[in-house]
Amino acid sequence: MQRTHTSPDRGRAALGPALSLIHTGAAPTRSALTGALGVTRATAGAITGELEALRLITVDARPAGGTRGRPSHRLAVDASGPVVVAAQVHADGFTVALAGLGGLLGEPVDLPLPADPTPERVMRAVVAEAARQIAADPRRCVGLGLAVPTPVALPERTAVAAMYLDWPSGTRVGDLLEQAVAEAGLGLPVDVANDANLAALAEHRHGAGRGARHLLYIASGHRGIGGALVVDGRLHTGSAGLALEVGQLTVDPNGRRCPCGNRGCLDVEADPPALLAAAGRTPDPDRSMDEQTAEVLADAAAGDAAARAALDHVVDRLGLGIAGVINILNPDRIVLGTFLAALLDAAPERLPDVVADRSHWGRCGRVPIVPAALDRSELAGAAELAWAPVLADPLGVLSGD
Repeated sequence: MQRTHTSPDRGRAALGPALSLIHTGAAPTRSALTGALGVTRATAGAITGELEALRLITVDARPAGGTRGRPSHRLAVDASGPVVVAAQVHADGFTVALAGLGGLLGEPVDLPLPADPTPERVMRAVVAEAARQIAADPRRCVGLGLAVPTPVALPERTAVAAMYLDWPSGTRVGDLLEQAVAEAGLGLPVDVANDANLAALAEHRHGAGRGARHLLYIASGHRGIGGALVVDGRLHTGSAGLALEVGQLTVDPNGRRCPCGNRGCLDVEADPPALLAAAGRTPDPDRSMDEQTAEVLADAAAGDAAARAALDHVVDRLGLGIAGVINILNPDRIVLGTFLAALLDAAPERLPDVVADRSHWGRCGRVPIVPAALDRSELAGAAELAWAPVLADPLGVLSGD
């Protein structure tokens, strides 16, 4: 395909914003892209031609119907174009998948952590699976993003408190990932970030947070609680990438002991082990945590008094934590991921009532609390991290300029 060049003043600088609009679904037609960018139709045509030549998008020659004036051409991400590796490490294993633009995840592969899961061994295991998937796919791979269950200090990309992985504080996760990629001969740019931050970004771009100006995201995986804030489309990471550690909010001064050394942190009062403990059940290491917590929620729905009391206890603690964050941040939408979304489903009235009763702004008008829409928010967020350089400068990254 012959490459179409844009005008010097609009050209290269407009490619990233244009690709971002198409990537998030905000510009499904060339007419919508023209309006969003504030450019002429000719310039929009040149921009889409450039992105099509890079095999990032497709331009459907059949005009989209239902529009006034001249019909516009449909724009979509190119499913046969480049991909990135999305990877996630959690307390019980890791997951790797290839991902295209538009939030499209390939089939995720879930694997256990290696024996003696030091940071170095985990990074090598992640990269080994990434290399296997890259070799089995004909599409060009242009990056690797990794989500980890720990705050990640910037710009050093160090794990500050990987409590549930037992990694030393200050582990240079970014450097270790780059080293593993180099050893594997992949030659990919890589980046690493906190899993909750990345999940929030993915939900804002492709899921339940679309359209929110101030999105608060809170989730729990197998253990612990993470949170993130997206303001006007950008993650609020604080001065060093460590903002929104909502798991360390105290919601019960006499509560369960937290790995951080305190008692009653949201981290240990509203996560899956907290629900099992409140129900008087001992975690079974031979069964998944999801299965065990689902049983408690099912028993609560069936009228089991102990299970219902456990659900109410954990929901109340979660509501207290959310209310405290609302008082400080005043978000316009709250998205709950994974296990916490299941709590909302099990207590659709109690949780919003606790939040409204305990938060100053909640009494003025309830903040919508909704479940996450993406099946793998953290993994989708890792893909967003890997796509970031391409979205910033498509031509520079893909042509090597």
